[in-house]
Amino acid sequence: MTTFTITLPDERVKQLQELAERFRVAPEELVRASLEELLTRPLDEFQEIVERILSKNAELYKRLA
Repeated sequence: MTTFTITLPDERVKQLQELAERFRVAPEELVRASLEELLTRPLDEFQEIVERILSKNAELYKRLA
């Protein structure tokens, strides 16, 4: 596992701490969960779009093949 160190402006740290308190988690856990969402979501959305397009246009692709 790798550890990252980031620098945040004081106002962002305050916002992060307040949000973490609201969710009752450590600020580090909130950052980790947010990053995980960011890294996985675009791939899931892309896959969903590709599947929808392929399904929607399946007949056209068969005729073009």
